Amino acid sequence: MNRKNYFKLLLVTLFVALNYSFLQAQTGVIKGNIADEAGIYVPGAAVMIPEINKGTTTDFDGNFTLVEIPEGAYTLVVKYLGYKDLNKEVSVTANQTLDIDLVLNSSTTTLETVQLLGGGLSAQARALNAQKNRPNITNIVSTEQIGKFPDANIGDAVKRIPGITMQVDQGEARNIIVRGLAPQLNSVTLNGSRIPSAEGDNRNVQMDLIPSDMIQTIEVSKAVTPDMDADALGGSVNLVTRSAPEDFRLAATLGSGVNFITDKRILSGSFLVGDRTKDGKLGFMVSASINDNDFGSDNVEAEWSDEFEYNTGMQDTEGDDILESVDVNPYASAFEIRKYLVQRVRRSFSANLNYDFNDNNSLYFKSMYNWRDDRENRFAYASEILDGEDISEGDFTITNGNLVRFPAEAERETKGGIPGGRIQNRRLEDQRMQNYTLGGDHLFGNVKFDWMGSYAKASEERPNERYISWEAEYMVNNGTNPKKPLHTPVNATSPSDFELKEITEEYQYTEEEDINVFANIELPADLFDQGSGIVKFGVRGRFKNKRRDNNFFEYEPENGFENMAQTEVVVKDGNDFLAGQQYRPGFFTSPEYLGSLDINSGQFSSEDLPEEYLEENFEAEENVYAGYVMANQKLSEKLSILAGVRLEATHINSLGNELIFNEDGDFEDASPVRDESNYTNILPGVHFKYNLNDNTVVRFAWTNTLARPNYIDLVPYRAVNNEDEEISVGNTDLNPSTSMNFDFMAEYYFKSVGILSGGVFYKDIEDFVYTYIRQDEATGYDLFQPLNGDEANIYGAEVSFQRQLNFLPGFAKNFGIYLNYTYLHSEANGIRNEDGDLREDELSLPGSSPNMFNGSLSYSDKRFSARLSANFSDAYLDELGGNAFQDRYYDEQFFLDFNMSYSINKNLRIFANLNNITNQPLRYYQGVSNRTMQMEYYSQRLTFGLKYDLY
Repeated sequence: MNRKNYFKLLLVTLFVALNYSFLQAQTGVIKGNIADEAGIYVPGAAVMIPEINKGTTTDFDGNFTLVEIPEGAYTLVVKYLGYKDLNKEVSVTANQTLDIDLVLNSSTTTLETVQLLGGGLSAQARALNAQKNRPNITNIVSTEQIGKFPDANIGDAVKRIPGITMQVDQGEARNIIVRGLAPQLNSVTLNGSRIPSAEGDNRNVQMDLIPSDMIQTIEVSKAVTPDMDADALGGSVNLVTRSAPEDFRLAATLGSGVNFITDKRILSGSFLVGDRTKDGKLGFMVSASINDNDFGSDNVEAEWSDEFEYNTGMQDTEGDDILESVDVNPYASAFEIRKYLVQRVRRSFSANLNYDFNDNNSLYFKSMYNWRDDRENRFAYASEILDGEDISEGDFTITNGNLVRFPAEAERETKGGIPGGRIQNRRLEDQRMQNYTLGGDHLFGNVKFDWMGSYAKASEERPNERYISWEAEYMVNNGTNPKKPLHTPVNATSPSDFELKEITEEYQYTEEEDINVFANIELPADLFDQGSGIVKFGVRGRFKNKRRDNNFFEYEPENGFENMAQTEVVVKDGNDFLAGQQYRPGFFTSPEYLGSLDINSGQFSSEDLPEEYLEENFEAEENVYAGYVMANQKLSEKLSILAGVRLEATHINSLGNELIFNEDGDFEDASPVRDESNYTNILPGVHFKYNLNDNTVVRFAWTNTLARPNYIDLVPYRAVNNEDEEISVGNTDLNPSTSMNFDFMAEYYFKSVGILSGGVFYKDIEDFVYTYIRQDEATGYDLFQPLNGDEANIYGAEVSFQRQLNFLPGFAKNFGIYLNYTYLHSEANGIRNEDGDLREDELSLPGSSPNMFNGSLSYSDKRFSARLSANFSDAYLDELGGNAFQDRYYDEQFFLDFNMSYSINKNLRIFANLNNITNQPLRYYQGVSNRTMQMEYYSQRLTFGLKYDLY
C-alpha cells in the first residue's frame, strides 16, 4: 500500500465514524479532569456512574470521558487507591457535553502516610492507580517514585521494574532487556511515538541519552494490545513527558558531585515551568536539563584460545613450513589494558502545549530535544601471540599444560581528536534525539476520535576521530589466573622500543528518521448489556529511513616518527587502576600531541581506505502499514475482555556495498548492491481482567508479537577484514522473529498504597536471529552471517511487593519496602556450530538472565526520606560463538545505591545520592565464568544538590 492510498483509507474511516456518531447522538456526555489540591493531574482514577453501571478511568493527564449517558441526574463516583470515594452530583442533558473538574485533596485521604510535606498525592499512588486500572499487564513507575535525580538517565530508572535488566556502557544503564529478550527486540516510545535509534548496526534505543527528570512516568506493557505497535517481542516501554498543569508550577534543581575514579566534578541543573491561561484553554509545560559529568573507566580485555602451534623449522615437499600442534590449557591469546577518560555533557529540552477549543475538541503539541556530547580519550595497550609460523621451538614455555611464555606483537594506541572547539583533543561522539508530535482528541456525539503525527530523528556523529598506534615484538609472560588475565613483558620496555604502526583519522555519521501517523476511532458498544463497552479501530503508518556514511584515511609521515620517544609521551602508571595494581597501562603518545599534528600538510601523505568503511555504509528504508480492530467489553460485573486483531505490512528497501579484493587480499573495487523484502503479519490478541474485589485483580493474556531484523543484517554487503582474518556478510532473506505469548498475573493492591503481585509467562518464538560463525572455504577466515534459528521458548515467573509499613508503631511506620524478583528460563534450537552442524548442547536465548532481583528499603516522614536500593541480574549468554568454548556471557551484576533528601520547607529540599557502592564492574566471560573476556570498573559516584518546587 502506498502512502496516497493509506491516507485515503484514513479519510474513509473517519467519514464512516462521523456518520455513525450523528445517527447515535441522542444522549449526553460527561467529560472532565481530576487533579489534586496542588493542581497535579490524577491518572488511573476510576470514574463511575453506579445508576447505569458505566465507568471509565482517567488518562495520564487526569482526563476522562463518559459517552451515551441518558438524560437525567446521577451521582459520579471517583475511586482512587488510598483515598475515600469522591461523590459528585451531576445532571446530564441530551446532545450536550457536561464539562466538570474534580479535586482530590487531603481531606479525602484515608491514610496520613500518603501526605508528604508540600501536599499532593504520592508518586507511588499515581503509578499504582494507573497500573491497577489498565486493561493489560503493565508496570507503571514514576521517576520521582524511585528517587532519581537529574544526574541519572532514564535507563537507571527502568532497571527497577520487574523483569527488566540493563546493559551498562561507561557505568550508565544504556540497553534495555525485557523478560530476557535483547534490546533490539523491544520497542521504546515517547508519548506513544517510536524513538529512533542512533546505533549504526542495530535497533537499540540509547536509554542513557534521556535524563530521568524529563520524564514523568514510565510504563512497560508486557502484553501489548492490538492498538499498540506489534514489534515488541519482549515488551513495549513508553516514556511519558510532563504535561501542562492545571495551575502555575515552577521547579528547579541545582546539583554537583564527584566521580571517585577521576576525582572530577559533576555539575547538573534543571528547571520546569508550566501554567494555564485564565480561561483554561491553553496550557504549557517547558522543561530543560543539563548534566556535565567528568569520569572514566579502567578496563581489561582478553581473548581465549585452546589451540597452539609452532614452526618446527622444517618444510614439506611444497616448501611450506611444517607446524606442530601442542595440547595446552585455555590461555589468553590476546590481552588489552585500557584507560578511558570521558567527559559526558547531556542536555535536554522539552516544550509541551495543549489547547482546548471547546468541550469536545482539543489539540496538543509535544516535543523533546536530547543532545549528548561524549569526549573521550582512550589509552590502550594490547599484546597478541604471534602466528604459529613465526614461533620457533625455543620461543615458548609450557608448564603443567599452561602456556606461560611466548612471543607477542604489542601495540600502544592513543585515541583522540583535533584541538579546540567542542572536540578538545578528544574523540567527540555527538548523539542527538529529537521528537515532535502534533495530535488531537475529538468527540463527535458519542464517537471518540484521536489522531497523531510525529517526526523523530536520531543521529550519531564522530568527526575528526584520530588514532596513533605504535608496535613492537617481544616475549611476554602469560599469567595463569583466568579471572585476572595478564601479559607482562619478559624484559622492560620503553617508548624507543615502539615503532610507528599507523596514524588514522575517520569520520562516522549515522542517522535514522522516523515519521509516524495514526488515527483511532472509539465507538460505544455494550455487546453484553453490562453497562460499559467499546469497539475501537484505527490505522497507522510508520516510515523509517536509516543511513550510515563513514570514511577512513591513513596518514604516512614523510620523515621522523621512527619511534614513540620522538613524540610527547604521557604515562598512565596504574597505581590506582581499579582492576588491580598489577595492571599498568604504561606510556603513550599524548592526546595533545596527536591533536596538534597537521596531517593535511605536506609533512604527511594520505590514503583513502574504502575497505575500512564502505562495508559499514548503507541506506535502508522501512515502511510499515498497520490497521487493527478491537473490542473492550464487560462480560459481567467483575469480568472484562479485550480482544482484537492487528495487521502489519512491512516493506524494506536496502542499499549496501560489496567489496572486491585481489588475490593478495588488497582492496580492488566496490559495487553497490540493492535488495528489498516484503512481509505481512496478522496478530490476534485476547486480554481477560477479573476484579475479584476492589483491591484484587487477576489477568490473563494471549498475544502475538514480532521483531524485525537489524537494518545492517538485511543489507546485502560483504566485508573482508584482512588484519583480523574475518568476513562479515548480510542476509536479505532474514525473516522477522515472531512470538506467541501467554501471560497470567494476579495483583493485590493495599489500601495504604502498595501492591503484592505474582504471575507466570511463556513465549514461543520462531525465526529468532543469531550470528552464525564458520570458516570461509576460499580464504580460511572466520565468516560471520546473521541467520534465523528454528525456535526458542522462554518461560518465567514474576513476584513483586511494595508497601509502606504503616501498621508498625511509632516512627517504624515510616519505613517502606520495594521488592521484586523474576525467574526466567529459555531454550534455543536450530543453532549451527562453525562446522555447519546443529549444536547439541543446551543453549539459552542470548540476553535471557535467569534471575533478576530489585530490593529497596526506604524511610520517609514529612521532612526526611532515605532509600537503600539493590539491583541484581544473573549471568546470561550474550553472544553465540562458533562453539561452546567461544560463547560470550554477560556476567552477573549487583548494584547498591543510596539516596536521601530533606525538606527545608514545603518548596525547598536538599538531596544526596551515592551510586555504585559495590564498585560493580561490567564483566564478560568466555565459555566458563572464571575465564574473563572483559572487566571494566567505574568506582562510586556522589551527587548532591537543591531542589525547589512551587505549586
